[in-house]
Amino acid sequence: MKQITQKLLNGQMQVNEVPVPLMGTGMVLVKNYYSLISSGTEGSTVKAARKGLIGKAMERPQQAKQVLDSLMTQGVVQTYRAVMKKLDAYSALGYSCVGEVIDASPDVTSFHLGDFVACGGQGACHAEVVAVPINLCVKIPRDTDLKQAVYNTLGAIALQGVRQADPRLGETCAVIGLGLIGQLTCVLLRGAGIRVVGVDISQPMVDIAKKHCTDLSLNRAQTGIKGIINDFTNGLDCDSVIITAATNSIDPINFAGAIARKRGAIVVVGAVPTGFDREPYYYQKELQVRMSCSYGPGRYDLNYEDKGIDYPPAYVRWTENRNMQAFQELIYSKKIDLGYLTTHIFKLDDAPAAYDMMIAKSEPFIGILIEYDASKKVDRTQAKISLNPSAFSLEPCAISIGFIGAGSYAQGNLMPNIPKNKNVILKGVMTAGSTGSRSAGERFGFEFCTSNPDDIIENESINTVFIATRHDSHARYVKQALKAGKNVFVEKPLCLTEAELSQIVDLLNGSNLNKSLSKNTSQHIDDLTNQPILMVGYNRRFSPLTKMIKERFGDGPMAMAYRVNAGSISADSWIQDTEIGGGRIIGEVCHFVDFLTYMNGSPPVSLYAAAMKSPNNLHDTINVSLCFGNGSIGTISYFANGDKSMPKEKVEIFANGCAAILDDFKRLTIHSNGKKKDKKLLRQDKGQKEEIRIFIEAVQNGTGMPIPFEEIHSASMVTFKTIESIRTGRSVHI
Repeated sequence: MKQITQKLLNGQMQVNEVPVPLMGTGMVLVKNYYSLISSGTEGSTVKAARKGLIGKAMERPQQAKQVLDSLMTQGVVQTYRAVMKKLDAYSALGYSCVGEVIDASPDVTSFHLGDFVACGGQGACHAEVVAVPINLCVKIPRDTDLKQAVYNTLGAIALQGVRQADPRLGETCAVIGLGLIGQLTCVLLRGAGIRVVGVDISQPMVDIAKKHCTDLSLNRAQTGIKGIINDFTNGLDCDSVIITAATNSIDPINFAGAIARKRGAIVVVGAVPTGFDREPYYYQKELQVRMSCSYGPGRYDLNYEDKGIDYPPAYVRWTENRNMQAFQELIYSKKIDLGYLTTHIFKLDDAPAAYDMMIAKSEPFIGILIEYDASKKVDRTQAKISLNPSAFSLEPCAISIGFIGAGSYAQGNLMPNIPKNKNVILKGVMTAGSTGSRSAGERFGFEFCTSNPDDIIENESINTVFIATRHDSHARYVKQALKAGKNVFVEKPLCLTEAELSQIVDLLNGSNLNKSLSKNTSQHIDDLTNQPILMVGYNRRFSPLTKMIKERFGDGPMAMAYRVNAGSISADSWIQDTEIGGGRIIGEVCHFVDFLTYMNGSPPVSLYAAAMKSPNNLHDTINVSLCFGNGSIGTISYFANGDKSMPKEKVEIFANGCAAILDDFKRLTIHSNGKKKDKKLLRQDKGQKEEIRIFIEAVQNGTGMPIPFEEIHSASMVTFKTIESIRTGRSVHI
């Protein structure tokens, strides 16, 4: 299928052939008829992309600071990879479309094939086919004017702003900023019986609003504008003011205070500063300032948008989905007419010209639509796109690799470290989104890209699968790949539940990887020759400084302390979600369990864990005390309440009169016989490159699992038991 894409590096825009997006749980697949270009949001994105690197840094100072911080901690190479992953990738544009449902996931019962729908959100992009969660999709009658229905998302944004203003019949509301959302806001207000005052700095927009949707339209530069509005309201001023402008100036917020009546409401919809002058208006008038969050309640809520969990109407009357429904009902009943807003319609293949016109402002415009070929048949099963057929033939000893997942970590730490030679072939890469797989495929030289994991797992020419997706899918893909006889490298965690871990154990038993494993899961796997290899990305054990400690201390009883300044992650992040990310104990603490296990040469046999209380019960500031089979002891102090200026990780190890201090995998100090020995690396090295090399060699030479499966099993089990210990307040045997 075709999709409009842009590269943030240089602003290059083109219509690309990309895979049909993967339709996940609670989603529908929609063939687009029209999509709407948001001149405000998309215009600023395109402008920023077409600036140089300095201009980009000035446009996004916070992200520029993150780059500088990364340079200090991770070095030039890793920072460059992370930056280029974002800048040189194909980015999707658009978030409002209308079309026809061509498929729905099995759990969806409210939509059927052939339904006409209006869609919003990140998935509702400029593409022939889009995958959209059900709460960001509303059903519309087949005879709806699709050229008006396509304004769905921006209409919901405007409607939420009106709801925040809460105007009453006969009141006066001013709208500052008469762009696309401003015009929609005026249309909605007027349709509700509100007297509408429109203000803008562009005279053409003022004139259009005067003709179609306002009772009074004024240019901000007009002399005596405040007096004109005061006269229009019979000396009362405006009951409410909605700001839909986008500017760095504080004039809109101050002007809103000037034209609002005493105890009136100011609603901020547009991207404007809110640092208003307290005097003379806001304090004396006791004005209320309200923020309007995008489409309405549910926006940015993982449970609502991704999982489809609705809010009860009795408690949240107007969610983003119900705002969309109300907007569509107003269109269908002809209570509002948006026909005048559409000034341009471009065919999909001509869409880049629409952005050129918009950025250059070569002609007047308001609403710009992209039209798709509705008669074109879409093969929703054709997710595979050929990119770069390999020049090497697949020899018997060759390693043919497929990637499932190509996010920042995969492109920054896994793909660049895969050896480039005739015995290693990058066959295919899969991501759920349409643009991600093509970006990674072109950048790293994969033969094909896809959005269907079966194109990787069921591909007979692929013998090795890397899995770097969100945590909830790890176990599923691991099991499927092992059943297909593939070697597997999976990023941590291996799985999210004990049941999943047990299923993987059973699968390994069934494939003769270790016939005795079911009797004793702690028994080492000895014979893996000519069997699929399973490895988890516990990279820290492969760091060069880790090896130096191991060589100096060997195995045996030791006392170990691992402190992690993890930093906070918001409660609404997918990582904190127990169903998707598993939480930070399962998702990351497993790393440090594996490290301590490797250092002392024995897995943990018991633990006690305690978590600091937090408002959201996140359990991401914890202490875990571990006892190991050989008598070693260890603590993991995983803290999310520190400051990022402090290095993230510090390890101290004591044994046989010696001590080692490992600082953030950049510096190692060993104290022995009254002497101190320092080793400092030029840049941080957590072992990612070495772990990939060892895994590839193990696959090629058939030498078995680089990490014994008992240790892989133990790292996961310890995290599950850590959660149990926190819950029960008791020590737990493993």
